[in-house]
Amino acid sequence: MTLNTKLLRALLLLISAAITTQFLASAVFAAEGSIVIVGGEGANCIEDPGCINRLHPDIPMTARAEPGQTILFHTRDAADVLGTIASQTDQQPENFVTDFGRVHPMTGPVYIEGAEAGDVLAVTLTNIDPGRYAWTNSGIGGFISDLMDGQRQFIWRLNRNYAVSDGLPGVKIPNGSFPGVVTTLPGPEELQNILAREQALSEAGGRVFLPLAESADPAELCGTNGSAINECLRTIPPREHGGNMDIRYMQAGVTIYLPCYIDGCGLAIGDLHYAQGDGEVSGTAIEMSADVWVTTAVLKDGPNLTHGPHYEGSADLLEIPSRRFYAVTGFPLKQAGSVPPDMMYLRSPVIAGLENLSNDINLATRNAIAGMVDYIVETYGYDRQQAYAIASVAVDVRIGQLVDVPNLGVTAILPLDIFEDK
Repeated sequence: MTLNTKLLRALLLLISAAITTQFLASAVFAAEGSIVIVGGEGANCIEDPGCINRLHPDIPMTARAEPGQTILFHTRDAADVLGTIASQTDQQPENFVTDFGRVHPMTGPVYIEGAEAGDVLAVTLTNIDPGRYAWTNSGIGGFISDLMDGQRQFIWRLNRNYAVSDGLPGVKIPNGSFPGVVTTLPGPEELQNILAREQALSEAGGRVFLPLAESADPAELCGTNGSAINECLRTIPPREHGGNMDIRYMQAGVTIYLPCYIDGCGLAIGDLHYAQGDGEVSGTAIEMSADVWVTTAVLKDGPNLTHGPHYEGSADLLEIPSRRFYAVTGFPLKQAGSVPPDMMYLRSPVIAGLENLSNDINLATRNAIAGMVDYIVETYGYDRQQAYAIASVAVDVRIGQLVDVPNLGVTAILPLDIFEDK
């Protein structure tokens, strides 16, 4: 082969490689272009045009997607302190004080093409990529806050397999990532019904999170000078539209069925959890930022969601992430003269005088969780705030039975494989 032939052949190879590279680059661009990317701008939700932390039918859509098209949500943690995962560095975050007005940042809302009020939106979670860090609060908050003293905050380091925290030595929590919040926007009629019933409950003394303008986003609608200052729903409770359901089984592979109350539905996702026990009893799970991929389908004759959203997926997700467990039971028993905190607003003299409440699942659950916190302290040597955090991120609260009056049964299940020294 002559020198000129070799040079010609080399030149042809270079040209071929350049064409191939250009083709692949175009293919990648086309693939990325077929994905609707939502959120991820700015240092926090208020700076991000693809993020909100209130719910109202007039919130503008931040993106549009066709049914079946992949949507990538760049989400932020529940307190909006960790940033999106693209902004996280090797520097571990420090403890912080929560601005409650910022809870929960949600990425969206997304307009789903062809969806109309009255339809059902099927949302399939296809992948969840965790951030590098997370946090859990434990102590004077959550389900049995009256039984706790003091407050602790635990910072977690995450990878694709497990989470660890210097504040909980000897504990490794396996990855069970899921979004706490998956929601559509309420319609005008649903909004007014929700506002009326929650206001009535508040006036009766019940614990309710009414509209709050401070740190509200979008500010022009929900903020201190907003046009709907007293109408934007907080994201703390779940409702008919979905919202903060905090169901740990809604992991990748699961399809969630939500009602469409407005055209386009207004899909939003947030409050990502790396892991959580059934109950999230301290008020927080392992709270993280994450990237979430979903697809959607619009059902014109979907399931009846009168009683709330539905979901389906692999039965493997119903199992506890452990080969062995230890469980504590609870029944609706109490000391005479005491009133459980959640019942005080009823001001019933009957409750205080009884030692046994008929079929009260809340009291039975309190007893099961209190017993589990005691067990973790006594068996593993953690303090009560540590034990409460472990219960929140790893212990499953389940109903044993509802028919054996007056004492229905609740059980709290602790997966033992989370402890490195078993």
